[in-house]
Amino acid sequence: MSNRFILNETAYFGAGSIQHIVTEVQKRGFTKGLIVTDKSLIQFKVVEKVTALLEGANLTYEIFDEVLPNPTMNVVKAGLAKFKASGADYMIAIGGGSPQDTAKAIGIIVNNPEFADIRSLEGTAPTKKPAVPTIAVPTTAGTAAEVTINYVITDEENKRKFVCVDPHSIPVVAVIDSEMMASMPPTLKAATGVDALTHAIEGFITLGAWELSDMFHLKAIEIIARALRSSVKGEQQGVEDMALGQYVAGMGFSNVGLGLVHGMAHPLGAFYGTPHGVANAVLLPHIMAYNADFTGDKFRAIAKAMGVRNTENLSIEQARVAAVEAVKTLNKDVGIPATLREVGVKEEDIPELAKAAFADVCTGGNPRPTSVNEIEQLYRAIY
Repeated sequence: MSNRFILNETAYFGAGSIQHIVTEVQKRGFTKGLIVTDKSLIQFKVVEKVTALLEGANLTYEIFDEVLPNPTMNVVKAGLAKFKASGADYMIAIGGGSPQDTAKAIGIIVNNPEFADIRSLEGTAPTKKPAVPTIAVPTTAGTAAEVTINYVITDEENKRKFVCVDPHSIPVVAVIDSEMMASMPPTLKAATGVDALTHAIEGFITLGAWELSDMFHLKAIEIIARALRSSVKGEQQGVEDMALGQYVAGMGFSNVGLGLVHGMAHPLGAFYGTPHGVANAVLLPHIMAYNADFTGDKFRAIAKAMGVRNTENLSIEQARVAAVEAVKTLNKDVGIPATLREVGVKEEDIPELAKAAFADVCTGGNPRPTSVNEIEQLYRAIY
């Protein structure tokens, strides 16, 4: 059996690291950029931090700011038209997972026009060429889209989200600058932070996990558990640590897959537009408890990484309970809702949600085999 590992070609970390964008653009001989972002990041002058650098170096660019949360196929089509009309030869994706995923889809289709039907990218599409070179600048500490080979697009017509897994979609440069994350409100810091924790925990227990990915996931759990509370309070060290922790989680899960938390979260985004981080955060402790008996001794390592003391003295059952409780406590401390009802889920939709979750590509990596009926029961229990 062989395992594959794919990471960014280059990544920069630390406050102020966006300055390296200019050097990278010049060094690579790029001539014109398309900035892919959303209107709120323009409004809060986050994008301006990057455009000021480009203008100072006489580098030309255009802006596509029509990205929506849970980006749709129509957004991708509009971005594609904008890219072609602009004459750009590279992109800078500024934002959370939505601008990053939109840029990935645009970049893939531009260089692989035979996949112009966006739905044809679902799963592991056999694209032949790398996407348009993209410099990814995350503004949330959560999705790690800047280091993953995955992206998620919403099919509004059919009320579903589909996951695309393509090594050709990874950005060539990632710039993880905590100053670009400073405008995140506390609720967004909390939701995206628990999203990152979900990546680390699901990546650690997924069927595809192995020693190299385990190393990243355990370290990510440790950093996030230590830093998320202080990040939500706005403390600089917490923000800096979360920027790193979410990236480390992405280095792992991108290469081994996830599980049922993501499988159940994706339909919530498709049906209600529920922010992805919030959906994951509400589901995480419940699905951990559901999976516990199928995870060997891994929950002991999770509990330890979450800061639980004397984990070596706990029985396997106690260690599993301790890991779940540590996640519940963190959720509560950062203000995550406790039930699906609180995030707008409608009880009458649960049968359809369960079918969509069972069919989701992430569900296949779950350590415990599941069924539509069991997923339906889980949704109802968390409702």
